[in-house]
Amino acid sequence: MADSNITKRALGQSLKSLMREVQFSKISVGEICDRCSMNRKSFYYHFRDKYELVNWIFEREFVFADRAKDNISRWDGFERLCSYFYENKDFYKQAFKIEGQNSFEEYFTEYCKNTFSKRLKDEAKGSDEGFQLTLLAEMVVSAFKFWLLKNDDMTAEQFFASFRSTLEGVSVKLYREINRFG
Repeated sequence: MADSNITKRALGQSLKSLMREVQFSKISVGEICDRCSMNRKSFYYHFRDKYELVNWIFEREFVFADRAKDNISRWDGFERLCSYFYENKDFYKQAFKIEGQNSFEEYFTEYCKNTFSKRLKDEAKGSDEGFQLTLLAEMVVSAFKFWLLKNDDMTAEQFFASFRSTLEGVSVKLYREINRFG
């Protein structure tokens, strides 16, 4: 493993450890560095700020690992995402509370848009793809936030099953209603 990845992982583990003890807003870059015995120059060589480190953790732990898995259905990918968030729920409960520019919520919304964009290009055909991407991404992000921040006793399997049945149920009902008037 390259030295760069070793340093980034150490900083990431340090931040995750601190976030179990302290609110993100109260954590300084100096504390992250102290926890893993590094200096601030090392931190700023790899990351602009602690917000970028939060997003890098998601990218490294989930996105890169998920890209390596070929030929998965969209529901299998979503189920893996649910499991990942559940396994790391203490960290992501804190991450979803970060507000403002460069927040994890903003980053995760863009991740969702990018993930859904290929599928919608194939299925949207002539409709407002940008609107659909934004609506779908915001819905998914809101669902994860609701689950982790207000319903965290629900397992990943329960959340996945509830989300899927709700989405599929609403889709069928909307389709019926639209066809009834069309």
